[in-house]
Amino acid sequence: MSRLPAFVELARPQQWAKNSFVLTGLLFGHAWRDPQLIAAAAAATAAFCLASSAVYAFNDAVDAPRDRDHPVKRTRPVARGAIAPREAFAAAAVHGLAALAVAGAAGTLAAGIVAAYLALNIAYTRGLKHIPVLDVFVIAAGFMLRLLAGTAGIGIEPSNWLLLCGLLLTLMLGFGKRRAELEQLNEEAGRHRAVLDAYSADFLDQAVLVCAGGVIVGYALYTVAPETAALHDTERLVLTLPWVLLGTFRYLYRLNYRGGGGDPADELLRDPVLALSTLGWAATVAWLLG
Repeated sequence: MSRLPAFVELARPQQWAKNSFVLTGLLFGHAWRDPQLIAAAAAATAAFCLASSAVYAFNDAVDAPRDRDHPVKRTRPVARGAIAPREAFAAAAVHGLAALAVAGAAGTLAAGIVAAYLALNIAYTRGLKHIPVLDVFVIAAGFMLRLLAGTAGIGIEPSNWLLLCGLLLTLMLGFGKRRAELEQLNEEAGRHRAVLDAYSADFLDQAVLVCAGGVIVGYALYTVAPETAALHDTERLVLTLPWVLLGTFRYLYRLNYRGGGGDPADELLRDPVLALSTLGWAATVAWLLG
């Protein structure tokens, strides 16, 4: 029987939606009509898809013994024995090298950013994930590297507003992930992820709310900033704010009342309101800037 499906599962292509962060530079850098920049952004996005798959394979190989006791992670290919740890390490190496090669097509800086992403995640798996608060900042840093790859990495000047909102958004999602894990695993939380013993539900709720408020205020200020209006030749980007409000509050609702929030990519696929807010925001931005 072919083992290809197990290796595809190991790569987690369903998580590649997270790498759409790379493409935001094209939109907010007003560069979506430049074929060369579009090609570079596509290469950077593909590189991050490969790099994230490398990270998943490496992480699964390292964490397999602990994952076997986890109610969800025990079904992963390495944890259930469909793929040996050494094979997962080999898959991680192949994906990582391919990511660097593809990123090279986007530019030397983009390749350097992908290399930094790989190194950061190896450090995370090997120890940084056990340090409270820093673990979430490392997760956020991974997304910020995606933003940088899609801006500075391909020759687009990154917006300070974009970086600020991106940081606050990814911190919100990171603290939300820890909150969901704490809720779902209950007394077993620390056994499955040691850092959860250092967190309390109250602290994580406060951290999520602080970051959520920052996202809303930061994005609202961005839409009405004079430099934004000058760059995009419109003062109507504020019309996209309701979609951001809807998406943020819906995420908080899912996190607090529906047992969700642990996996943003999965939430987008499962929750129609979150999907609507994302598509509505994207469509409104495209209409205003088109």
